[in-house]
Amino acid sequence: MTPASLLDKLEEVVIGKRQQAVWLLVALVAGGHVLIEDVPGVAKTRLVKALAQILQLSFSRIQATPDLLPSDITGGMVYEPSTQSLQFRPGPIFHQMVLVDEINRATPRSQSALLESMEESQVSVDGTTYPLPEPFMLVATANPVEMAGTFPLPEAQKDRFLLSFAMGYPTLEEEQQMAYQLSHADPANDLIHEISADEVLRWRQEADSVQVSRPINDYIVGLVRATRSHPQILLGASPRAVVQWIRALKAYAWIKGQTFCTPDDVQALMPVILGHRLIIQGGPRQNVFDERQRVLREILKEIQDSVVVPVESLS
Repeated sequence: MTPASLLDKLEEVVIGKRQQAVWLLVALVAGGHVLIEDVPGVAKTRLVKALAQILQLSFSRIQATPDLLPSDITGGMVYEPSTQSLQFRPGPIFHQMVLVDEINRATPRSQSALLESMEESQVSVDGTTYPLPEPFMLVATANPVEMAGTFPLPEAQKDRFLLSFAMGYPTLEEEQQMAYQLSHADPANDLIHEISADEVLRWRQEADSVQVSRPINDYIVGLVRATRSHPQILLGASPRAVVQWIRALKAYAWIKGQTFCTPDDVQALMPVILGHRLIIQGGPRQNVFDERQRVLREILKEIQDSVVVPVESLS
């Protein structure tokens, strides 16, 4: 199965969300994690589950709540009567595709339990380190509108997400098509396991061989550094953004069937790479989601226009 045919399958299940499926696949191929900020009911869970099902990845869903404990995520030591000893019982984080629903409803202590798994693909319990299965990807969702009783993600944790995007509401035609389709037969019930986890690991190796020229590297560095001097940005992107941008860029180019990266590819990734890493100076509060997105788009456009686009991108 090619990336294009995989995206076609996903679009049958989640109508009108091909671009969001592309970003999800980019993160998987790049070995990163995703933050989806949007209102309930826009098919966030459906898209993630469909991808896991097609790729034969083990899937788990963690519903974040204020009483969620770190051990509810990572697992812990339990007494085993048959051996009369303590044995480690893995938690739901020990799956290849993990969806953390409404992550901002978990306490900071529980949120921090995800940091090691996201950065190191491992979990430490009682001094022992347990590796997570490969490939491993965490997808977290957050409701940006209803903020009462939530714990906003700290910037250190947001920075660990490779990409962040919104699903958005469907168009009239897409919603009509969805209603008609689901009234007859849900295509999600007919999904076939097309490829294996080993194939995903092979994809990662192929994407890693995509060429990123020096001018493209310098272009990305220039864009990231420009976020730190923009008058409307209180906190710009960190050097980690450069590293993750390049990883995502290789995956994005590979999915498109390219062996090299272009300035257009860099610009296409800019909103989903930088959007969640920036704090706006004197801008709207974070819970005014639509207004914040509008201001971010304007700022990112100004930054993009301020950095010279490389001409000889392959030199």
